[in-house]
Amino acid sequence: MNASVADYAEHLTEADLRLLSAVASVADGAPPALPGGAPPAPGGAKPGLASDRSAIEALLADPRVFEAVFGRAAVAAGQAVLVSPFLAFGVAVHRAAADLSDLDYLPERSGRQRVPVFDAPELRDFLGSAARRLFLAELLASFTRVTSGRYRVQSGGRSRTRRFSELDPVRLAGMLEAVPEESRPGIYRRLGDVSLFLAGVFPDYAAAHAFGPLDAGRLLRSARVPSGERDELAAAPALELLEYLGARWYRAALAAAPVRTANLAVVGEVAARFRQARRILNHLADRYLLGPDSPWFAQPGPP
Repeated sequence: MNASVADYAEHLTEADLRLLSAVASVADGAPPALPGGAPPAPGGAKPGLASDRSAIEALLADPRVFEAVFGRAAVAAGQAVLVSPFLAFGVAVHRAAADLSDLDYLPERSGRQRVPVFDAPELRDFLGSAARRLFLAELLASFTRVTSGRYRVQSGGRSRTRRFSELDPVRLAGMLEAVPEESRPGIYRRLGDVSLFLAGVFPDYAAAHAFGPLDAGRLLRSARVPSGERDELAAAPALELLEYLGARWYRAALAAAPVRTANLAVVGEVAARFRQARRILNHLADRYLLGPDSPWFAQPGPP
């Protein structure tokens, strides 16, 4: 399945297009804007770039774009904060595809150790889809600003106020009881997203703040897991539980949606490959996205 140019272009800012255009101009033979091999300074956006899907994808995978966003000179100049999170994440996802082309395995965290897992071919296959690459970039960008708030429910003949946060699966799942049926596919989708984000970007946090039996039971009920299976699943390690729930919530979003769009079809693909998506995000977070100077994600607070 191919991602359309509109899917990419609708996320790119004018600053993003100027940076991509600067690299494209160097590729076309124009002299570098800065001497000494430093990233080119953004000038004007190249005409037509926003409607050229193949050019955008090629530039996201271009090592010079990676250097312009994540290289030492770029970090020192604060370049990362000048481009949109979507562009940065799109570049990182394409970089992961390049990383995996030369690897047989990626390490998997096991307690304080890292154990090699020889699943690089499956991870390469996941990233071989433009639509799945786009999915990961959009997912990451969607959590640079986390929505939280209050909603009202009727309980025992009284109206009560509850809080929710997109980074708290238990509270987010509670909204399923309060919203009309037509709103549930979106909540199921977001529950799948937060499961993948926490397990992929902050696996240590997810493991350290494992769900207690009561909260795990609530989540399993919200995912409509048969009662006879809940006790065993509730006792599973946090990452395994998030993988199971995330895939199930994605499938629930797909099943409950009145119309199956191309975007939802990708959700179904990720549900079937949830662990691969999680492992790719682990690699991205460890190598490119987290650290003392990361401008995108703060460590989640206590649930």
